[in-house]
Amino acid sequence: MATVESTELVTLTESAAVKIKQLMQEESDVSVLRVAIQGGGCSGFQYGLGFDRGPQDGDAEITLHGVTVVVDQFSAPYLRGAEIDYVDSIQAAGFAINNPNAVSSCGCGHSFQVDDEAAAEGAPHGAACGSGCSH
Repeated sequence: MATVESTELVTLTESAAVKIKQLMQEESDVSVLRVAIQGGGCSGFQYGLGFDRGPQDGDAEITLHGVTVVVDQFSAPYLRGAEIDYVDSIQAAGFAINNPNAVSSCGCGHSFQVDDEAAAEGAPHGAACGSGCSH
């Protein structure tokens, strides 16, 4: 497990940290927020946020505003510099990831595509939109 500076990987806003702590208190036997990307979605990748019992071998681990965040080696290059925020407005409520690596995102806002040249060596490349969402 590697510890990295928040500026090197992801950042977490204070509002996101408050909401994450609140949600973690409602769960049993969890201690970290796991942030990942997965293949899929209409733009190639989609974000995954969830709670876990702890870091796994190879995870990067960061503590931000009292929340321990872990990111697996596969996801780290695609999340480098991303900011996790929590938005609670009349129009929407939920977590938002502002990712500087995303060159386009789906109309639904839950998936994204990266520049193939910027993708880390050995990591998968973005896929074309295929489920009806528009970029």
